[in-house]
Amino acid sequence: MKVHDKSNPQSYIPSRNRYNEMKYRRCGRSGILLPEISLGLWHNFGYADNILVARNIIRRAFDLGITHFDLANNYGPPFGAAEETLGMILRKDLAQYRDELIISTKAGYDMWDGPYGEWGSRKYLIASIDQSLKRMGLEYVDIFYHHRPDPDTPLEETMWALDQIVKQGKALYAGISSYNPEQTSQAAAILRDLKTPFIIHQANYSLFDRWVENGLLGTLEKEGIGLIAFSPLAQGLLTNKYINGIPEESRAGKDMTYLSKKEVEPTLEKVKALNQIAEKRGQNLSQMAIAWLLKEKSVSSVLVGVSSVAQLEDNVAALDNTTFSKKELTLIDEIMK
Repeated sequence: MKVHDKSNPQSYIPSRNRYNEMKYRRCGRSGILLPEISLGLWHNFGYADNILVARNIIRRAFDLGITHFDLANNYGPPFGAAEETLGMILRKDLAQYRDELIISTKAGYDMWDGPYGEWGSRKYLIASIDQSLKRMGLEYVDIFYHHRPDPDTPLEETMWALDQIVKQGKALYAGISSYNPEQTSQAAAILRDLKTPFIIHQANYSLFDRWVENGLLGTLEKEGIGLIAFSPLAQGLLTNKYINGIPEESRAGKDMTYLSKKEVEPTLEKVKALNQIAEKRGQNLSQMAIAWLLKEKSVSSVLVGVSSVAQLEDNVAALDNTTFSKKELTLIDEIMK
């Protein structure tokens, strides 16, 4: 039984049924199980956002059995704000449950001024993990990722930095994000020789972006590395928001850099057709899009970003039906051609 003292917002006792509410999958060939849905803090956890809403989302996520919270050093805005927000919530609500959590962060994108504030140098990565731990008030993170491939820094240098971070106890496991199959194989070979536990690859994967199917999934299976999919709803495109056109208040309506009207307009007929399949399955479009990713055994978890508790609960409800008939999969493939 869960108990909340409504007169005191700091009083929080998580649901005793939280591990009955969620399904878990092994991450590659590691000893780690990840919830099928993990929570990303890319948006809605910065200084401009309502801290009470953020706190309620984190609490509800844990109540639902979501044990994995994903960040990066530059999540905000401003940079670092999301890590500070999570750090505050951990101290107030979840400190005693730290050993039940998988907390990950990343470094690779622009973070501070000058030539040492981005990419994959040893200097940048070592400084980044130290800063991230300080912002979150943690002694270690469970997973530390290199956020994107660096075309100029030798891969060995980047992997040696990850190795040092793990062996110093600042992270338990190493990960990479957005590496192609060849880069992933090379990274795995280096870390294997160093005996560094490299267990996860974070990649953009959705019905509208299936690049991982062109070799990466096979590489990850061969190497025993799990995949966690980010942007599963294609920045909101795979939701009911765009079924009847482009609302002015939507991301595409505002022509945001990561989802513009020019990108959305040619896809609207596909979105409508996908929604018809979802309705027949008893799901909304976002739930079907998440379920479609989880049909892949190599997908260890789907990373969602939400702005409300209701949205979080709606995403988790996708787990009620993750089975697809051959006919449904064929129809989906035909629509996406």
